[in-house]
Amino acid sequence: MHRPWYQQFWPWFLIVLPLCAVVASLYTLHLASTNADTMVVDDYYKKGRAINQDLSELKEAERLGLMAELGYADGQITLRMQGEHTEGEPVRLRFTHPTLAEQDVQALLTTDAAGVYRFRPDHALLNGLWNLQLEAFDRRWRMQQRIRLPIADKLVIRAGQ
Repeated sequence: MHRPWYQQFWPWFLIVLPLCAVVASLYTLHLASTNADTMVVDDYYKKGRAINQDLSELKEAERLGLMAELGYADGQITLRMQGEHTEGEPVRLRFTHPTLAEQDVQALLTTDAAGVYRFRPDHALLNGLWNLQLEAFDRRWRMQQRIRLPIADKLVIRAGQ
């Protein structure tokens, strides 16, 4: 006796394979449309013009002979500044992750009585590469360096490196 096509294995096998490809492509389309690429800059011209200003801020930090000693332990960041900067001046701190913008951390730090800047981020910083940026409150100087977390003991950042 001959069975109808819908009760046989091979027609269903041949239908399921392309159906899986269609479902996978729809899922890929969903992922692409809901997760924007954070590395793409919308206003690239404006960003490019800002590079010249950035260079002057870096040169100012080098002229002042700035040096920072950074520590990161138990989820707390400690920072000591040396050089010709105003004592007790607030400092902007930024940790930017190269690929995960939602992990970026920034804060405006002030010193304690011992002259140490302290900060405890809301979430733990991920191990790996980070872009560290320190700048004056009024943005007249800036220091930056790519660092790897966790820091073994202390990390020294010198202007002009």
